[in-house]
Amino acid sequence: MNPHALNTALTLYRSRTLSLSQAAHRAGCSEREMVRTLGKHGIAVRERFVSHTSLNNPSASAD
Repeated sequence: MNPHALNTALTLYRSRTLSLSQAAHRAGCSEREMVRTLGKHGIAVRERFVSHTSLNNPSASAD
């Protein structure tokens, strides 16, 4: 990740200008990495993040 791109993405995500997906793309990382980075910087994740592994978990069901 480019530090300048990451800082820009964090700032724009914090200000609600970018979504999680957009911020990750701008920072040059995956959404999963972006969630971890947001946490390290004390920024709450607004969107519900669904990992790819939970999509394949048959025990997860919607009622």
